[in-house]
Amino acid sequence: MSGSINKVGVVGAGTMGNGIAQVCAAAGLTVVMLDIDQVSLERGMTVVASSLDRLVLKGKLTPADRESALERICTTMDYADLAEVDLVIEAASEAEGVKLAIIHRLDQVVGKGAIIASNTSSISITKLAAASKTPNRVIGMHFFNPVPVMLLVEVIRGLQTDDTTYEAVSHFVEVIKKTAISVKNSAGFAVNRILVPMINEAVFVLQEGIASAQDIDDGMRLGCNHVIGPLALADLIGLDTLLAVMEVFYASFNDSKYRPAPLLREMVEAGYLGRKNGQGFYHY
Repeated sequence: MSGSINKVGVVGAGTMGNGIAQVCAAAGLTVVMLDIDQVSLERGMTVVASSLDRLVLKGKLTPADRESALERICTTMDYADLAEVDLVIEAASEAEGVKLAIIHRLDQVVGKGAIIASNTSSISITKLAAASKTPNRVIGMHFFNPVPVMLLVEVIRGLQTDDTTYEAVSHFVEVIKKTAISVKNSAGFAVNRILVPMINEAVFVLQEGIASAQDIDDGMRLGCNHVIGPLALADLIGLDTLLAVMEVFYASFNDSKYRPAPLLREMVEAGYLGRKNGQGFYHY
């Protein structure tokens, strides 16, 4: 692993993937965004274009810069198109089996000097790195939603991650105008270890009829100075993602305080996932 990162692969064109692609392209990097079907890729590019349009309207981006950023993103369904990237960021669904399979496949495609990063919000980087024949080049990069707006990236070293990989990724975070914090490999890392149980507790409060969804959110916004209430944030993150993270916590720590709220589980079973499909704790 040597040299600077100029070409970035992103696996997944969903909410996180297209956001990561956008910030990389806006920083002047070449991006290859991969997904399993053309519909997902087109949807992802539409989101990127709309996001860039908003930045133009706010005067934060020129129309010429918008066009240049879009031109730097190419889309594909073929892993072979990732062969020449310097860094590839896996941003697929928060499912261990899916991520392990992707990393194993990337390991066979990208160059020996390329870094493989996972945008997981809860899964062990050490375990994911074990899916690679060169686990020293695997690292965690946990972006936050919405990626173009949120300034933080948690950088997580697995047991196998070497210093060269860590230093290259830390510099890359600066290039895309984010701030990195170094976090130990532990379930949920730092931010979600604090945040997701708080959201889960808010679901318990709603489930027990202690307060309405709106009053819970107003209470946390006005009483704790949070920018967004926990249930509205749950809808933004995705209730399925939150449930997956809580299940990882529960299994990893074997502690009942991480038990997912039954209402959270029931809403996911009902298909109420939040903003992504228009119905969560609120209607969209």
